[in-house]
Amino acid sequence: MNDLRDLFFQECDDLVESLTSGLGDLESGAHDAETINAMFRAVHSIKGGAGAFGLDRLIAFAHAFENVLDDIRSDKLQVNETNLPLLFTAGDHLSDLVEAARGECEIENDMGASILSDLKLLSQSVGGGALMDDAPEPEFEPLALDMGFDLPDLGTPQAAASGYAITFAASAELYATGHDPALLFRALGALGEVHASADVDAVPELGDSDWRTPVLRWTLTLTPDDGIDEAALREVFEFVDGLCTLEITAPSAPPDLPDLLPLADPPDTPAPAAADAPVKPSPPPSDPPAAARPSKSDSARTATIRVDLQRVDRLINLVGELVISEAMLRQSMSELPHSASSKTVEEAMGQLKQLSGVIQESVMAIRAQPVRSLFQRMSRTVRETAREAGKQARLVTLGDATEVDKTVTERLVEPLTHMIRNAVDHGLETPEARRAAGKDERGTVTLEAAHRSGRVVITLRDDGAGIDRRKVRQVAEQKGLVRPEDDLTEADIDNLLFRPGFSTASEVSNLSGRGVGMDVVRSEIQALGGRVTLQSMPGQGTQVTISLPLTLAVLEGMVVSVAGESLVVPTLALRETLQPGQARIDAFCDDDRVLTLGHELIPIVDLGLALGYRATPADLDSLSLLLIEGDSGRRTALAVDAIVDQREVVIKGLEQNYRPIPGIAAATILGDGKIALIVDTDQMISRPGDGPSPAALLPDPTRIAHHA
Repeated sequence: MNDLRDLFFQECDDLVESLTSGLGDLESGAHDAETINAMFRAVHSIKGGAGAFGLDRLIAFAHAFENVLDDIRSDKLQVNETNLPLLFTAGDHLSDLVEAARGECEIENDMGASILSDLKLLSQSVGGGALMDDAPEPEFEPLALDMGFDLPDLGTPQAAASGYAITFAASAELYATGHDPALLFRALGALGEVHASADVDAVPELGDSDWRTPVLRWTLTLTPDDGIDEAALREVFEFVDGLCTLEITAPSAPPDLPDLLPLADPPDTPAPAAADAPVKPSPPPSDPPAAARPSKSDSARTATIRVDLQRVDRLINLVGELVISEAMLRQSMSELPHSASSKTVEEAMGQLKQLSGVIQESVMAIRAQPVRSLFQRMSRTVRETAREAGKQARLVTLGDATEVDKTVTERLVEPLTHMIRNAVDHGLETPEARRAAGKDERGTVTLEAAHRSGRVVITLRDDGAGIDRRKVRQVAEQKGLVRPEDDLTEADIDNLLFRPGFSTASEVSNLSGRGVGMDVVRSEIQALGGRVTLQSMPGQGTQVTISLPLTLAVLEGMVVSVAGESLVVPTLALRETLQPGQARIDAFCDDDRVLTLGHELIPIVDLGLALGYRATPADLDSLSLLLIEGDSGRRTALAVDAIVDQREVVIKGLEQNYRPIPGIAAATILGDGKIALIVDTDQMISRPGDGPSPAALLPDPTRIAHHA
């Protein structure tokens, strides 16, 4: 039972995502009848599954919600600006109820009562069906059976030569899980003209009946509308797959229907050319029955399985070890005398390297997931933040099919939440201010994802007032983050927003004012191996751009030598390399040395000295320089003994295996079997107010060397 419960909640995640996607289509106006049907099926399936586990609160709310959706799809209720917010709120609360039933959060008993009441009133206002908890107690008067669904005229059934023949019989499990054949038949009515009859021959006498055993069977014919195929019919029954007996026969081979009248021509239509032709032609022997032939959509449908994420992680780790072993083997082969190696061995090594690379890419792709679910969660954040701030806002998403490593997606939730709350609370103006500025009263927050240059770029922008840089600098000076005499560019001022404890809010509220937010964004993004940049135009809005690796398992880096040790500098921050003698190095104050490029003076950091590999500075004229650039555009030159090569390395985290090391982001294993530390370039770049030397950002170098 626990396994079934886990499976139900896994399916709920997909169903809630489908519902949220449909609500987004409703808001944008890009919906059709199938969108409403998909939303209805999602809520109905959640209700049906909840019935199997006795989740009464979830059942009651889903029932009221599906009544409203049923009114919408039957054109009794039109979606407009008045009821659309209620649909979004109902979708959010349904998701909360699912999480509460899963045990991941707690919801007060009275929470959602007003939403449930509004749903009931909305459904009753258009003459919807009786709600579950409003149904009167049954009276034992002469029994009047009311199926409670609106099918086309189901009087004398007539089969059409062009219609599908459907035989349906429900199992006990179908009713136990909350499904209703009447709703399924009504869904068929949206696909064309339906005729149905019930086979009651198996119904026993009342005294002999067993209410737990279904005995009714239905025979239906459907004359489909244009464009409706068998796949669409089967989609109606997809949520009761395995819970019923279902047979669908295509028009080419209509079955014998004993309960239906003989086939007859519809009125006012000419008779068929061959009136004496048999009613039921025999199909060619070589063609299997239509029900046994997979439809085009079935054959094109992608088969999927659910796998425990820990198994995927173990597989990725093993593939990483395979790549390291291949590099070590290649290194060993290169050190052998030339006569000891043969062309055959070299070809085999080449094939092994190519194969291990393909396996690595394939395994990494297993963890890749679209950011759609992440973006949908942010839509709720926009609505709730706008409501608390007294503003009007909507979220527009672009590129939500972009795939990102699942670990990256999970760790992006908190940073994106902070960014969106800031965009709505600080970025967007009030409706009155927007109206005075000639803007739409409703602000727009755009969230976009795309693949660029082997990385994932997520952009969040708003059409608000932009950053008030004068106020930002004033607050920074008051907090002692910068000095009045500091020469700051616009980018420097913008990046002050990422400093810990910084806030421009004059009062502490539920949304802002405590100075916790954008510093969390930067630290989380940097922990993912990414970068975050901020741009703003006064009166036009602000844009925050996050650049992330596609996966957290592999890194492109430059292997360098420092004091006899191998280090890796990520190429993400690398802008230029300079060999000894190519750089113009000048003396600066306090015995510092700077790199002169044009009219720019760039501080130089001796990487060996900063990390404690040597106690005295080396001669910079004999060292190579790596020019790196930070988020704010500030640059620093790292001095290393030599540049070895550039390669992809498998990342090994230090926090899990040892402890965080200042100045070091992670570690890797090189082809010779040695461990190489990966440099944290962000800690090597100074920021406004940090002082002249980036190395001062690091703790005692001797302690770093000891840890390393």
